[in-house]
Amino acid sequence: MDEAKGVRAQQLARYETARANLARVKPLAAKNAVSQKDLDDSTGTEQSAKAQLESADAALKTAKLNLGFTRITSPVTGIAGIAKAQIGDLLSPSMATELTTVSTVEPIKVYFNISEREYLKMATAAIASGSRPEKVPLTLILVDGSVYPQPGRFSILNRQVDTSTGTFKAAALFGNPDNLLRPGQYGRVRATMSVQKGALLVPQRAVTELQGKYLIAVVGPDNKADIRPVSVGERIGTDWIITQGLQPGEQVIAEGTQKVRPGMTVNPKPFVPAAPAAPAAASPAKADDKPAAPAPAAKG
Repeated sequence: MDEAKGVRAQQLARYETARANLARVKPLAAKNAVSQKDLDDSTGTEQSAKAQLESADAALKTAKLNLGFTRITSPVTGIAGIAKAQIGDLLSPSMATELTTVSTVEPIKVYFNISEREYLKMATAAIASGSRPEKVPLTLILVDGSVYPQPGRFSILNRQVDTSTGTFKAAALFGNPDNLLRPGQYGRVRATMSVQKGALLVPQRAVTELQGKYLIAVVGPDNKADIRPVSVGERIGTDWIITQGLQPGEQVIAEGTQKVRPGMTVNPKPFVPAAPAAPAAASPAKADDKPAAPAPAAKG
């Protein structure tokens, strides 16, 4: 670039000289003090010097551009991976690998798949409430089971269903101010699809699935057990929503259900979970080795 600067300085000096000579010759030519050939020669010399100066300017710009290529700056702000090229390596556009990879992680984009059934449920619920599906609140559950503190928002839904899986590919954006989330991590996205008020919740362990039917052991006022078919809804943590077949105030058996027979008398004992858990709508009881034991009353 320094050489290009020197060449341009020489051409600038020649151009200034040629322009000055032309300025002196023009008045003389107007008075016929010099020949027309002298005027033409001065004009040609000035135009030639100007063209050479423009060529030197272009060469200087090229040299500056080439010098700029020796320092490569990422066009985006983010986290850079380990460099695949080191200082001193000769670089060219035909390199087999890139220098490195830079990822924008604030916010970070999380990709996930939703089934056609989930999509229809979410979109129908959003339309019914007068809002847009993009407004559905999203929560990210990390691989260790912890809930990511930053809320998410829907970003984009693919235009079509993947016919091999029957799912839509979607993406959500989550704030990542501390760069905790990195590309390639695994997580689960949870969306609030609907809110069901007055729902009956029982522990999942109290529900028995048999040939596609769901059964619950219920203890009546006379401490007699009954096996009752129920309809189940969504799973909420370790609990299950019971949509039909159970009434508020009834007691369900959470442990020892395999020993229960319809009509047998049980000795109810409160069920104590092995580990602390969030309070549920139905507080189960334990069935001992004698008759099966019911849980406290199911609550709405």
